[in-house]
Amino acid sequence: MTDPAVLTDTPEIPDKLYFRIGEVASLLAVEPYVLRYWETEFPSLAPKKSSTGHRLYRRKDVELLLKIKHLLYEKRYTIEGARQSLHDDSKAGKPRIPERKQADLFTPDPLVGIRTELASILQILK
Repeated sequence: MTDPAVLTDTPEIPDKLYFRIGEVASLLAVEPYVLRYWETEFPSLAPKKSSTGHRLYRRKDVELLLKIKHLLYEKRYTIEGARQSLHDDSKAGKPRIPERKQADLFTPDPLVGIRTELASILQILK
């Protein structure tokens, strides 16, 4: 069961496809070097890199980072303990977010959302 404190303290993740390291660091209220260190310690955390070498975190990466921060900072787990907890959670087969039905994908005008995301990606790649 999810700790209620986690739900209330969790920042709102913007609806974007990719996030730069500075955005994620601000969202989590940690320094960028902390995120880079966590990448070395948690194998499931592997952001893509742009052609210019910038880290591009996906929403699932940000959600994982929020879990890691909660385990380390609030529950006071060690790195190894947090890694084990995440491993156990994935083995337990926690309920996943249901996939969108095909009908949901074709809402009145899906091009508006697609254009917005493409513009966001273009800004990141500049």
